[in-house]
Amino acid sequence: MTIKVLIADDQDMVRTGFRLILDSQPDIEVLGEAADGATCVELARRLRPDVCLVDISMPRLNGLQVTRLLAGPGVSDPLRVVVVTTFDLDEYVYGALRGGAQGFLLKDSGSTLLIEAVRAVAAGDAMVSPAVTVRLLKRLSAAGPGAAQAAATTLSPTVLTDRELDVARLVARGRTNQEIGEALAISLSTVKSHLASVQTKLKVRNRVEIAAWAWEGGTMQRSEG
Repeated sequence: MTIKVLIADDQDMVRTGFRLILDSQPDIEVLGEAADGATCVELARRLRPDVCLVDISMPRLNGLQVTRLLAGPGVSDPLRVVVVTTFDLDEYVYGALRGGAQGFLLKDSGSTLLIEAVRAVAAGDAMVSPAVTVRLLKRLSAAGPGAAQAAATTLSPTVLTDRELDVARLVARGRTNQEIGEALAISLSTVKSHLASVQTKLKVRNRVEIAAWAWEGGTMQRSEG
C-alpha cells in the first residue's frame, strides 16, 4: 500500500526537498504541504495522511502544538507525527515525544533516514535520530520523578515476563526489531508479539514510550548494575 504523507514546514525549499525525496519512492506519496501549523492541522484532519512530517518552528502554531493537537493524549483518533528540526535540543525531543510524536529527526539526517522514518512510523514503529536517542533517554532517567517515572512506580518491571523485559531493554537502547530478534535468537514475528504484549501491559502507545518507561523507571539501571 502507498504511504501518504503531509509535509509541514515554513521554508519552501525544505518542503520541496522533502517532496522530491519522498515522491521518488514507489511506496510513498506526498498528499499535500503546509507552510504554517494551523494549515497543517486543518489539512491533516481533512486528508488523514499516514504520516505527518512537522517542523518545530512554524508560524501560527509551532510543531509541538501541532503534534499535541494531532497525536497528543486525549486525541480520539491520533495521527502519526514525525517532528523534523534543525535544532538538536533535548527539550524539543522531550516535548515532541511527550506530545505524541512517533518520530524525531534532524534535518541533516539525510534522505535515507527520512525515508526509513516515514516507513517505520507508517508501520506503527517509532524513529528517533540515533544521535539523540540514548542521550535523551538517559537524561530523562536522571532528571528525577516525572510522568513516566510515576507510572513506572505503579507498573513495576515484574508486570513483564523476563523475555518481555529483555525486549523492552533492547528497545530502550534504540535497537530495531530485526536487531532485537538477532540478539535474543527469536523470530521477527515473535519480537512483534512481545512488543504488543509490553505495550498492552504498560499501557503505552509505541516503542518510544516503552523506552522512556525503561529509562525513567530504573529498569535500565538495574540491568547494568
